[in-house]
Parts: sequence; structure tokens; C-alpha cells
Amino acid sequence: MVDNKVTKKDEKKLSKLSAEEEKRIVENLDELTKDLPKDIHFAPFPKARRKLQKIAKKIDSNKLLVTFLMLIFVAGLSIGLQYAFAYLGLWLFGREAMVSTVGTTVFSAVTYLVTLIIVLALPGFIYKKWKTNRDQLGLNGLPTWTDIGLAPIGFVVMLILTSIVTAIFSFFPWFEADQTQNVGYSQFLDNTDKIIAFVALVVVAPIVEEIIFRGWLYGKLRKKFIMPVAIFIVSLLFGIVHLQWNVGVNVFATSIVLCLLREVTGTVYSGILLHMLKNGVAFFLIYVLNIVAM
Repeated sequence: MVDNKVTKKDEKKLSKLSAEEEKRIVENLDELTKDLPKDIHFAPFPKARRKLQKIAKKIDSNKLLVTFLMLIFVAGLSIGLQYAFAYLGLWLFGREAMVSTVGTTVFSAVTYLVTLIIVLALPGFIYKKWKTNRDQLGLNGLPTWTDIGLAPIGFVVMLILTSIVTAIFSFFPWFEADQTQNVGYSQFLDNTDKIIAFVALVVVAPIVEEIIFRGWLYGKLRKKFIMPVAIFIVSLLFGIVHLQWNVGVNVFATSIVLCLLREVTGTVYSGILLHMLKNGVAFFLIYVLNIVAM
């Protein structure tokens, strides 16, 4: 074991080294450390760095394993953080504050923000090869007229597809076709609360969900699988994390259209607009017309 402590006596000796001796020591250190991995950003000790590098390379070389871990990673964060922050909020602020419109919105915003940061930052922090850039997220450039035009077309396709899929599942006795999505807000809100809820449900949720699922996850899976397989995996997971049968089937079909938009345009902008449009229509039906929908 090497003792890394430098005493005052050692410091005096080092300060007296000639430039030539200093150069020789640096060269020797470079020679000793040349084979150490360079793409682990933490773990200052060589032994730990070698272990982490070895594990990361093994995982990365196994397509099925890395896919399984990505799905667990996204699902675990999407579901786990909701429960974690919910219990934390109840413990810190009490039930009354958490079920209020402001409390629900803050809870949703914090959960979405933390999930997004972890998904985008943690993999690249662990292993350099797992870093994600804007192109891979589908955030390259700015929205185009094509993105804007495809959103309403996608909306019509989505309505048709969700109707077909829901009709098929209606044949199963355990499927509740009239089940509504629990979004955390009361159906009856005053005007101020409606604005707050609108921002959370129609603006924040679509942006974050599209970046995570059709951006990060679909971008990663599309490199490993053909398009139909990548779309199916992303859509299935998107349905599962909503934790409700009817809603899960609905958003599964929706996700297929959203993934196709990502595939066609190369970005998530059209998907974000479609997602906003879908949530906006549902918001109008539920909170303006007071009709339970979607």
C-alpha cells in the first residue's frame, strides 16, 4: 500500500529538486499511470477507477443488459421519486398543503425537474460514453414549421389509434374503459388554480416527458434496435409508469405516434406540441367544461 501523505520534510526535499529531477519524476508518473482509464470522472483512486471502468464496459457491451438497466433507471426514477417526494412533502408540510393546487404543482415541478436532471446527468457522470448531447435528445436546432404542422396531424392519428387500441382492450373484463387519469388536481378549481394547473399539466409535463421518453430513452434505444422495437419498448414503459390500466393503454398508443414524430423529424419538438395539444384538450374538457375525460 502506498502512503499518499506528504510530510513537511518531504515538502522541503521537493522544493529543492532541480528542474531536471522534477521532469524525470513527472515522466515516471506518466509512465506508471498511462494505462489507467481516463473516462471515469470520479473515484480518485486508480483501483476504484479500474473497477468502475471494467463494470461500465461490460454493461455497455451487452445490448440486452444495458437496455434492461435503462428501463429500470427511467421507470425507477419516474415512479420512485413521485412516492419519495410525496412522503417527504406530507412529512414536512402536512396533507392539507400537499393536496392544495399550489402544493400539487410544486410537488409535480420538483419531481419532474429532479427526474430530468438525474436522467440527463447521472449516466454521463458515471461513464463518459453514456453522455448525451442535444442531438441525441432530439433538441437540435429550433422548432420548424414542419414540426408545428405535423402536431395536429399526429393528433388526429393519435385519436384514431387510441380508439382502436381501447376498443380492443374493452373485450377484456378487467379493463375499465371509463377509468380516468389521476392527475392530482380536483376537478373543480377556481380561476387562479386553473392557471397553475394548466402550466403544470399542459406545459411542464409534456416538455419533461418528451425529453425523457422520446428524447433520451428513444434516442438510446434507437441506436440498439430497429425502429418498431424501440417504439414498442418506449411506449410500453410509458404506459407502465402511469400506473393505471386505461390510462396506460391510452398513452401507449399515444407514445407510438410521438415516437414516429421523433423518427420522422429527428427532434422532439413536434411530439412536445402534440403532447401539449392532447393535454390541453383534456384540460379544457375536465376543468373548463367539467367533463371527465382521458
